[in-house]
Amino acid sequence: MVGGNAIRGSRVGAGPMGEAERGDSAPRRRVTYYCEHGHESSPSFAAEAVIPESWDCIRCGLPASQDPDHPPAAPRTEPYKTHLAYVKERRSDEDGAAILEEALQALRKRRSL
Repeated sequence: MVGGNAIRGSRVGAGPMGEAERGDSAPRRRVTYYCEHGHESSPSFAAEAVIPESWDCIRCGLPASQDPDHPPAAPRTEPYKTHLAYVKERRSDEDGAAILEEALQALRKRRSL
């Protein structure tokens, strides 16, 4: 006996009836977006849908707009900052030395007891 599934390799809705079985598809319209690198993306939207101002480029991921002459600029990305970098933004070296001295005095006081 050969085991297996009788519907292997097919998808839901696939059958001899095709489109008539599922009904007609909704009216669509294609909108072309252009990114800074000159790539074109043409997603399709439902005819009654609100068309977004920008769309992510499918090739490079940059934002794209419908104006081929003035595509949006790439977003500026900040480099990763360590915890120490954030602390140094908030405190000067003098503040750090004062806090360290205060912590050392407290530690010495606890150890002397």
